[in-house]
Amino acid sequence: MREATAGLPGHDAVVGLTRAIEIASLMAAGVLLVANVAHAFTAGLLLHWWSLPVVFVAALAADLVSGLVHWTADTWFSETMPVLGRRFLRPFRVHHVNPEDFLRRDFIDCNGDVAMLNIPILVAALMVADSTIGGAASLALATFSLVSLPTNQVHQWAHMPSPPAFVRWLQRRGAILSIEAHASHHHAPYAANYCIATGWCNRWLTAIDFFPRCERLITRVAGLQPRSDERAFAERW
Repeated sequence: MREATAGLPGHDAVVGLTRAIEIASLMAAGVLLVANVAHAFTAGLLLHWWSLPVVFVAALAADLVSGLVHWTADTWFSETMPVLGRRFLRPFRVHHVNPEDFLRRDFIDCNGDVAMLNIPILVAALMVADSTIGGAASLALATFSLVSLPTNQVHQWAHMPSPPAFVRWLQRRGAILSIEAHASHHHAPYAANYCIATGWCNRWLTAIDFFPRCERLITRVAGLQPRSDERAFAERW
Protein backbone atom coordinates (compact mmCIF):
# COMPACT_ATOMS: atom_id res chain seq x y z
CA MET A 1 0.00 0.00 0.00
CA ARG A 2 1.32 3.44 -0.93
CA GLU A 3 2.03 6.11 1.62
CA ALA A 4 -0.28 9.12 1.84
CA THR A 5 0.96 12.16 -0.06
CA ALA A 6 2.44 14.64 2.38
CA GLY A 7 0.37 17.77 2.91
CA LEU A 8 -2.67 16.45 1.04
CA PRO A 9 -5.85 14.81 2.34
CA GLY A 10 -6.25 11.04 2.36
CA HIS A 11 -9.19 8.68 2.52
CA ASP A 12 -10.27 7.20 5.84
CA ALA A 13 -8.91 3.73 6.51
CA VAL A 14 -11.59 1.04 6.39
CA VAL A 15 -11.13 -1.09 9.50
CA GLY A 16 -13.01 -3.16 12.06
CA LEU A 17 -16.68 -3.87 11.48
CA THR A 18 -16.80 -1.84 8.26
CA ARG A 19 -14.00 -3.90 6.74
CA ALA A 20 -15.65 -7.14 7.87
CA ILE A 21 -18.88 -6.06 6.18
CA GLU A 22 -17.01 -5.25 2.98
CA ILE A 23 -15.29 -8.66 2.98
CA ALA A 24 -18.64 -10.40 3.54
CA SER A 25 -20.20 -8.29 0.77
CA LEU A 26 -17.47 -9.24 -1.70
CA MET A 27 -17.87 -12.93 -0.88
CA ALA A 28 -21.65 -12.82 -1.12
CA ALA A 29 -21.59 -10.88 -4.39
CA GLY A 30 -19.07 -13.34 -5.83
CA VAL A 31 -21.22 -16.35 -4.94
CA LEU A 32 -24.36 -14.67 -6.29
CA LEU A 33 -22.62 -13.68 -9.52
CA VAL A 34 -21.48 -17.27 -10.10
CA ALA A 35 -25.03 -18.46 -9.39
CA ASN A 36 -26.39 -15.99 -11.93
CA VAL A 37 -23.89 -17.06 -14.60
CA ALA A 38 -24.81 -20.71 -13.98
CA HIS A 39 -28.50 -19.83 -14.20
CA ALA A 40 -27.98 -17.97 -17.48
CA PHE A 41 -26.39 -21.04 -19.03
CA THR A 42 -28.75 -23.67 -17.61
CA ALA A 43 -31.83 -21.61 -18.52
CA GLY A 44 -30.47 -20.85 -21.99
CA LEU A 45 -30.74 -17.10 -21.46
CA LEU A 46 -27.92 -16.43 -23.92
CA LEU A 47 -29.54 -18.32 -26.80
CA HIS A 48 -32.45 -16.01 -27.63
CA TRP A 49 -32.67 -13.33 -30.34
CA TRP A 50 -32.98 -10.71 -27.60
CA SER A 51 -29.97 -11.88 -25.57
CA LEU A 52 -27.30 -9.69 -27.19
CA PRO A 53 -29.41 -6.49 -27.19
CA VAL A 54 -30.32 -7.06 -23.53
CA VAL A 55 -26.66 -7.57 -22.56
CA PHE A 56 -25.58 -4.48 -24.50
CA VAL A 57 -28.29 -2.21 -23.06
CA ALA A 58 -27.69 -3.47 -19.52
CA ALA A 59 -23.95 -2.82 -19.86
CA LEU A 60 -24.65 0.71 -21.08
CA ALA A 61 -27.08 1.20 -18.19
CA ALA A 62 -24.41 0.16 -15.69
CA ASP A 63 -21.97 2.67 -17.14
CA LEU A 64 -24.61 5.40 -17.15
CA VAL A 65 -25.54 4.72 -13.53
CA SER A 66 -21.86 4.86 -12.54
CA GLY A 67 -21.74 8.30 -14.15
CA LEU A 68 -24.88 9.52 -12.43
CA VAL A 69 -23.65 8.36 -9.01
CA HIS A 70 -20.20 9.86 -9.63
CA TRP A 71 -21.68 13.17 -10.82
CA THR A 72 -24.09 13.37 -7.87
CA ALA A 73 -21.35 12.73 -5.31
CA ASP A 74 -18.92 15.13 -7.02
CA THR A 75 -21.38 17.93 -7.59
CA TRP A 76 -23.97 18.14 -4.82
CA PHE A 77 -24.28 17.97 -1.04
CA SER A 78 -21.62 18.42 1.62
CA GLU A 79 -18.99 16.22 3.22
CA THR A 80 -20.23 17.46 6.60
CA MET A 81 -23.61 15.73 6.14
CA PRO A 82 -24.41 13.14 8.85
CA VAL A 83 -23.62 9.51 7.93
CA LEU A 84 -23.24 9.92 4.16
CA GLY A 85 -20.90 12.90 4.29
CA ARG A 86 -17.85 11.27 5.85
CA ARG A 87 -18.38 7.77 4.46
CA PHE A 88 -19.58 8.52 0.94
CA LEU A 89 -18.91 12.13 -0.08
CA ARG A 90 -15.53 12.84 1.49
CA PRO A 91 -13.70 10.24 -0.65
CA PHE A 92 -14.88 12.10 -3.75
CA ARG A 93 -13.60 15.41 -2.35
CA VAL A 94 -10.26 13.82 -1.50
CA HIS A 95 -10.04 12.23 -4.92
CA HIS A 96 -9.98 15.52 -6.83
CA VAL A 97 -7.50 17.18 -4.50
CA ASN A 98 -5.27 14.12 -4.24
CA PRO A 99 -6.06 11.59 -7.04
CA GLU A 100 -3.00 9.49 -6.23
CA ASP A 101 -4.51 8.66 -2.84
CA PHE A 102 -6.88 6.28 -4.65
CA LEU A 103 -3.92 4.00 -5.35
CA ARG A 104 -3.47 3.43 -1.60
CA ARG A 105 -6.78 1.58 -1.37
CA ASP A 106 -6.49 -2.21 -1.35
CA PHE A 107 -8.87 -4.57 -3.16
CA ILE A 108 -11.34 -4.84 -0.28
CA ASP A 109 -11.42 -1.10 0.42
CA CYS A 110 -11.76 -0.33 -3.28
CA ASN A 111 -14.54 -2.80 -4.13
CA GLY A 112 -16.46 -3.66 -0.97
CA ASP A 113 -19.06 -0.90 -1.11
CA VAL A 114 -19.95 -1.57 -4.75
CA ALA A 115 -20.33 -5.27 -3.98
CA MET A 116 -22.71 -4.44 -1.13
CA LEU A 117 -24.90 -2.32 -3.41
CA ASN A 118 -25.05 -5.06 -6.04
CA ILE A 119 -26.18 -7.87 -3.73
CA PRO A 120 -29.91 -6.97 -3.94
CA ILE A 121 -29.66 -6.74 -7.73
CA LEU A 122 -28.03 -10.17 -8.00
CA VAL A 123 -30.64 -11.67 -5.65
CA ALA A 124 -33.44 -10.14 -7.74
CA ALA A 125 -31.90 -11.59 -10.91
CA LEU A 126 -32.22 -15.09 -9.46
CA MET A 127 -35.77 -14.59 -8.19
CA VAL A 128 -37.57 -13.41 -11.33
CA ALA A 129 -39.90 -15.89 -13.03
CA ASP A 130 -38.57 -18.15 -15.80
CA SER A 131 -40.61 -16.63 -18.64
CA THR A 132 -39.50 -14.68 -21.69
CA ILE A 133 -39.87 -11.36 -19.89
CA GLY A 134 -38.47 -12.81 -16.67
CA GLY A 135 -35.52 -14.34 -18.47
CA ALA A 136 -34.71 -11.05 -20.18
CA ALA A 137 -35.00 -9.23 -16.85
CA SER A 138 -32.77 -11.79 -15.15
CA LEU A 139 -30.13 -11.48 -17.87
CA ALA A 140 -30.32 -7.68 -17.75
CA LEU A 141 -29.92 -7.53 -13.96
CA ALA A 142 -27.05 -10.04 -13.97
CA THR A 143 -25.26 -8.16 -16.76
CA PHE A 144 -25.80 -4.85 -14.98
CA SER A 145 -24.12 -6.26 -11.87
CA LEU A 146 -21.35 -7.97 -13.83
CA VAL A 147 -20.39 -4.60 -15.31
CA SER A 148 -21.04 -2.62 -12.12
CA LEU A 149 -19.12 -4.80 -9.67
CA PRO A 150 -15.62 -3.84 -10.86
CA THR A 151 -16.47 -0.14 -11.32
CA ASN A 152 -14.11 1.12 -8.63
CA GLN A 153 -11.43 -1.33 -9.68
CA VAL A 154 -11.65 -0.12 -13.28
CA HIS A 155 -11.50 3.43 -11.95
CA GLN A 156 -8.40 2.63 -9.91
CA TRP A 157 -6.72 1.00 -12.92
CA ALA A 158 -7.37 4.21 -14.87
CA HIS A 159 -5.19 6.02 -12.33
CA MET A 160 -2.31 3.56 -12.42
CA PRO A 161 0.71 4.72 -14.43
CA SER A 162 1.45 1.07 -15.27
CA PRO A 163 -1.65 -1.11 -14.88
CA PRO A 164 -1.41 -4.89 -15.40
CA ALA A 165 -0.77 -5.90 -19.02
CA PHE A 166 -4.21 -7.46 -19.56
CA VAL A 167 -5.85 -4.31 -18.15
CA ARG A 168 -3.89 -2.06 -20.48
CA TRP A 169 -4.89 -4.31 -23.37
CA LEU A 170 -8.58 -3.84 -22.46
CA GLN A 171 -8.10 -0.08 -21.98
CA ARG A 172 -6.49 0.37 -25.40
CA ARG A 173 -9.37 -1.44 -27.08
CA GLY A 174 -12.04 0.61 -25.34
CA ALA A 175 -13.47 -2.33 -23.41
CA ILE A 176 -12.98 -0.52 -20.09
CA LEU A 177 -12.23 3.04 -18.99
CA SER A 178 -8.78 4.07 -20.21
CA ILE A 179 -6.16 6.20 -18.51
CA GLU A 180 -6.33 8.78 -21.29
CA ALA A 181 -10.13 9.00 -21.33
CA HIS A 182 -10.37 9.41 -17.57
CA ALA A 183 -7.58 11.99 -17.37
CA SER A 184 -9.86 14.64 -18.87
CA HIS A 185 -12.17 14.31 -15.86
CA HIS A 186 -9.39 15.49 -13.58
CA HIS A 187 -9.12 18.93 -15.11
CA ALA A 188 -11.08 21.69 -13.36
CA PRO A 189 -14.01 22.12 -13.13
CA TYR A 190 -14.25 18.30 -13.22
CA ALA A 191 -17.48 18.47 -15.19
CA ALA A 192 -17.05 15.79 -17.87
CA ASN A 193 -16.40 12.05 -18.29
CA TYR A 194 -18.15 10.94 -15.13
CA CYS A 195 -18.92 7.39 -16.31
CA ILE A 196 -16.33 5.00 -14.90
CA ALA A 197 -17.68 1.45 -15.25
CA THR A 198 -16.63 1.19 -18.90
CA GLY A 199 -16.60 4.82 -20.03
CA TRP A 200 -18.72 3.96 -23.06
CA CYS A 201 -21.36 6.60 -22.32
CA ASN A 202 -18.99 9.52 -21.84
CA ARG A 203 -18.71 10.54 -25.48
CA TRP A 204 -22.42 10.82 -26.19
CA LEU A 205 -23.21 12.40 -22.81
CA THR A 206 -20.60 15.06 -23.57
CA ALA A 207 -21.99 15.51 -27.08
CA ILE A 208 -25.45 16.38 -25.73
CA ASP A 209 -24.04 18.47 -22.86
CA PHE A 210 -25.94 16.18 -20.48
CA PHE A 211 -24.43 16.94 -17.08
CA PRO A 212 -24.07 20.73 -17.54
CA ARG A 213 -27.72 20.86 -18.64
CA CYS A 214 -28.76 18.92 -15.55
CA GLU A 215 -26.73 21.27 -13.35
CA ARG A 216 -28.29 24.37 -14.88
CA LEU A 217 -31.76 22.91 -14.40
CA ILE A 218 -31.12 22.06 -10.74
CA THR A 219 -29.61 25.48 -10.09
CA ARG A 220 -32.62 27.16 -11.70
CA VAL A 221 -35.17 25.04 -9.81
CA ALA A 222 -33.48 24.57 -6.41
CA GLY A 223 -30.94 27.38 -6.32
CA LEU A 224 -28.07 24.98 -5.58
CA GLN A 225 -24.61 25.69 -6.96
CA PRO A 226 -22.69 22.74 -8.40
CA ARG A 227 -19.42 21.74 -6.76
CA SER A 228 -19.59 24.49 -4.11
CA ASP A 229 -18.65 22.06 -1.35
CA GLU A 230 -15.86 20.62 -3.47
CA ARG A 231 -14.37 24.07 -4.04
CA ALA A 232 -14.53 24.82 -0.32
CA PHE A 233 -12.81 21.52 0.45
CA ALA A 234 -10.06 22.15 -2.11
CA GLU A 235 -9.36 25.61 -0.69
CA ARG A 236 -8.39 24.03 2.63
CA TRP A 237 -5.43 22.22 1.07
